[in-house]
Amino acid sequence: MANALIIVDVQNDFCEGGSLAVAGGAGVAAGISRLLATEPDRWTHVVATKDYHVDPGAHFGDPPDFVESWPRHCVVGTSGSEFHPELDTARVEAIFHKGEHAAAYSGFEGHADDGECLADWLRRRDVDRVDVVGIATDHCVRATALDAAREGFATTVLLELTAAVAPATTDVALRAMEGAGVIMHGQPVIRAA
Repeated sequence: MANALIIVDVQNDFCEGGSLAVAGGAGVAAGISRLLATEPDRWTHVVATKDYHVDPGAHFGDPPDFVESWPRHCVVGTSGSEFHPELDTARVEAIFHKGEHAAAYSGFEGHADDGECLADWLRRRDVDRVDVVGIATDHCVRATALDAAREGFATTVLLELTAAVAPATTDVALRAMEGAGVIMHGQPVIRAA
């Protein structure tokens, strides 16, 4: 069997200076790159997800409520949808786009360019264990980890390589992941409330 690293939404719009910036996002990008460089054999496979919006409807709010609706972000064709420059993507074998026409938080809702979903991609490569990193701990990382566990993968979140939006939603996310049997290491970066 094999293991995989899932890098969740380490995109310009979710890092400092982006339209929906999460404090510590650039540091998460750099930290993931350092880990991939120092432990090149730790994962058999490395994949990444991208928020990739064309017209996601009520997911973009004017004004946003920051619960169900958000400022415009990660719009296809914009620099905000690109990976952060501190993230070394040389090892990324496949990118799974999500949320073109609807809100999508989990990488398991996404698809590769050929239409294959993340769960099928991992199973075809005999992956049974995944580590999840990225942005944001309390939203897309949480959703991806919960779906990974639901899909039957032994799931670990490397919290020190995640950045969170807010303490309250992060507490809820950590409890949900623990309840689903997700293993967690470290502490996420969380900006002050």
